[in-house]
Amino acid sequence: QVQLVESGGGVVQAGASLTLSCEVSGSTYTTGTMAWFRQVPGLQRELVASITRNGDTNYADFVKGRATISRDNTKNTAWLQMNGLQFGDTAVYQCAVTRRWSAEYTYWGPGTQVTISS
Repeated sequence: QVQLVESGGGVVQAGASLTLSCEVSGSTYTTGTMAWFRQVPGLQRELVASITRNGDTNYADFVKGRATISRDNTKNTAWLQMNGLQFGDTAVYQCAVTRRWSAEYTYWGPGTQVTISS
């Protein structure tokens, strides 16, 4: 089994920066790509960024240029740094992981709330 725990959410001012962390435990050798998703109540969950075990990254258009996803496989941890936070970034951010050689996100964390204030 694999468990994920996110941290680093909270209330931040517009324009500020924030770093979210996702720690994976359990059968970590079975995991592949790590990703951050976000969801606003009433809207569909959307991918923010992903990173493969080899470090290849992918970003949603709405965060390109102001977000960086990284990971340390020895620590089984991934981070999402976001800069220039906007009101539209307010959401619950969830970390997710695929099984190795799979494209499906099988394991999910409970999520952490990020609220952008004026």
